[in-house]
Amino acid sequence: MAMTEQSRPSHVVVIGAGWAGWGAAKALGEAGVRVTLLDGMADPTGSTPLTTVTGKPFEAGNRGFWRDYPNINALTAELGLSDVFTEFTTSAFWSPDGLEATAPVFGDAPQWPSPLGQVAATLTNFKRLPIADRLSIAGLLIAMLDLQRSEQVFRRYDAISAQALFEKLGISERMIHDFLRPILLVGLFKPPEELSAAVTMELLYYYALAHQDSFDVRWIKSKSIAEQLMAPLARRLVEHHGLRVLGGTLATGLNLTPDGSAVASVATRAVETGEQGLIEAVDAVVLAVGAKGMGALMTASPACAAAVPELVEAGRLGAIDVVSVRLWLDAYVEVADPANVFSRFEALRGAGGTFFMLDQLQKGEEAALWGGEQPQGSVIASDFYNASAIAALSDQEIVALLMRELLPVANPAFHTATVLEAEVRRYPASVSLFAPGSFKQRPPLETALPSIVCAGDWVRMGSREHGAKGLCQERAYVCGLEAANSLIRRRVVTTPTASAREHPVRPIRADEPQVLIGRALNALVMNPAEALGLRWPWLP
Repeated sequence: MAMTEQSRPSHVVVIGAGWAGWGAAKALGEAGVRVTLLDGMADPTGSTPLTTVTGKPFEAGNRGFWRDYPNINALTAELGLSDVFTEFTTSAFWSPDGLEATAPVFGDAPQWPSPLGQVAATLTNFKRLPIADRLSIAGLLIAMLDLQRSEQVFRRYDAISAQALFEKLGISERMIHDFLRPILLVGLFKPPEELSAAVTMELLYYYALAHQDSFDVRWIKSKSIAEQLMAPLARRLVEHHGLRVLGGTLATGLNLTPDGSAVASVATRAVETGEQGLIEAVDAVVLAVGAKGMGALMTASPACAAAVPELVEAGRLGAIDVVSVRLWLDAYVEVADPANVFSRFEALRGAGGTFFMLDQLQKGEEAALWGGEQPQGSVIASDFYNASAIAALSDQEIVALLMRELLPVANPAFHTATVLEAEVRRYPASVSLFAPGSFKQRPPLETALPSIVCAGDWVRMGSREHGAKGLCQERAYVCGLEAANSLIRRRVVTTPTASAREHPVRPIRADEPQVLIGRALNALVMNPAEALGLRWPWLP
């Protein structure tokens, strides 16, 4: 336990200002703990919009909000944000052959038990994939029922790739190539042969199979997530809970107490000036960073690295490159669905790709999309994941790729539209990679040093595990709350009153009865079978 002087409240440094960092800052600040939040971004509070050189808005990645985001929904209600999201929207999948499939708003259809409801609602939505190929995914449902039977079973699934599992389950090659691969490239940002089968099944269950309407998604209806959600949260925490925010500041080292039992200070460097700094009198640290940041911090903190070797291992995990593009056109181009996925294009060079018609999603805010200028046409946000090869292209080549090869499949009118302005930004090693066998290397919520906790969608949450899975805003935010709660619960930090409560964490909807029955029956059969040395044939 970190020792704190009676004369001052506990002080926690939160490193990283994504959803996880803000979740931790919120839970700690509201409990009366002094919090310093730092991030390399110039203004992580969202009060200074990210713009192009001409003042038009830009956002790194267009991120959706699914139905099972109970904690983010609770946050928006708490902040009084009643009108920040669009309605739930349809989406479409495009290949070089044209429209492959559309996803309806499942909540608008009559509700049936999962997966019957999804099958009924999409019966005519696949334009090219035969029913036999779609039905070949049935074996995956059995594996999903088996996944959480025990931690040992989970780790066996984690040890194999999603591609290997799909093949062993007899899922058709066309179903894998035409549907599952594109879904995973934009859901976990890698192809199935590079992904853990366990995390893949978690993602597919959470986003698509837990309930008929699990796949329903909505979007920010104006400006950006930072401006609409982070900015009001930041203002409240700064004004009412004394939060200190250090933007444009990198953590460069974690220093321990003389006996090595706790963190004591955090070394920093200003991004613009290179000026070195030191945050002293630190009682705990929340590491809300990815593998790249974790690795850099551990390399620069040898004493800390020796005390928490699990974080050294986490820092060695791979990460994924992302490229984000925004286009302002001279004409409006009609596309039926506002959210779209690119599938099977050779031009993607192995990347996953999406595009969003922002002039449709933010229809009432077109002037803002144009930075106050007179709107002249469609505004498109496009994101590429697993994008190392795309990132190597010039900005002009990336724009041409979109306008000449990808977007015209959705509407040939893109060929004749002119790009008035384009913004291309690259984010190397910015997203967690859930590779086969990576589970044991992912950072734990609580580390070997009680005063260092981890937060983020890649963190293993142990007994605090939540139903939100994969690369997920809800999971990251919840993990931030749980990291803070851990410090409070274990009394690593002191609060003004001994009765300070942990921040509430809301569960996702309960699993449906047929799922619970299926898991129970599977365990009833497989637990004694494994005692005899038998197991499902697809497990290693």
